[in-house]
Amino acid sequence: MIEKINKLLKQVEEFRPKAVAEVEEFRVKILGRKGELNDILEEFKTVAPELKREFGQKINQLKTAAMNKINALREELENSGNADSEVQIDMSRPGSADEIGSRHPISLVKNEIIDIFGRLGYVVADGPEIEDDWHVFSALNFALEHPARDMQDTFFSEKNPDILLRTHTSSIQVRTMESQKPPIRVVCPGRVFRNEAISARAHCIFHQVEGLYIDENVSFADLKQSILYFAKEMFGEKARIRMRPSYFPFTEPSAEVDVSCNLCGGKGCNVCKHTGWLEIMGCGMVDPNVLEASGIDSKKYSGFAFGMGVERIAMLKYGVKDLRLYFENDVRFLQQFDSVI
Repeated sequence: MIEKINKLLKQVEEFRPKAVAEVEEFRVKILGRKGELNDILEEFKTVAPELKREFGQKINQLKTAAMNKINALREELENSGNADSEVQIDMSRPGSADEIGSRHPISLVKNEIIDIFGRLGYVVADGPEIEDDWHVFSALNFALEHPARDMQDTFFSEKNPDILLRTHTSSIQVRTMESQKPPIRVVCPGRVFRNEAISARAHCIFHQVEGLYIDENVSFADLKQSILYFAKEMFGEKARIRMRPSYFPFTEPSAEVDVSCNLCGGKGCNVCKHTGWLEIMGCGMVDPNVLEASGIDSKKYSGFAFGMGVERIAMLKYGVKDLRLYFENDVRFLQQFDSVI
């Protein structure tokens, strides 16, 4: 290894480029991710402990010498006013055919959801993916015997049953209520985990965007109008919504929200199972017990919350029928979004 390092040191010392492009090529060759220094570092892992100090000093000497030489040469060529750097460019050469990438469809939809609610004054809140029972369940009015606490739904730590992977981004809402005083208006995007079998319509990992609005005199009418605004912005001005009674431990009253099928215009098709409607989210008025658990006076303040699966919205928006496509990184699938910025 010492011979290899000395050889590279000699190359660095004798390197005499004529153009800036040559300096960059040399940098990649020596210091790049797949460069010769990286190979030496991999080999360094196998060196005997008593030799690591000597070899480490040599490696640092090589890295410092290479970086200093490259920076000095680049600055010298750029400031020399010499035309040599431009002589190397063939202006008649065909342009690069490099493909331009794009954002993942999940990122596109998540950002669009955040942008829509941002226009209503919501700000983004974040929280940890590895959570405790209080923020995921107890503070949200989940009873101790609630089935969501069962191992079939939740990934718990084997060493500490109080630690788990969050099953929803509602835990971010709890942390926000604990750390901020009303009025609160936040959206909580993030990745969540549930112990489910992977199929075309279910996955153990998916993404959610949840929202929370708490202030004085907040009503269900405010919730409905906010959801209607979102649906029209996301699916088009002709979109309609309907709300069906439901149950969630942390909201009362609660509702499931359906949007008119944007593929058939509400007339009925295979995608909406000929009902003309597609379920997009759950919502409701924040239960007073949840407000009190986070130190908010439920007699003075009220609020609403909503939550949607990003994959679900992306399926409706782009006509994707298999959730697994979002996680397989199949280039043929991702290239369909190349034109989307």
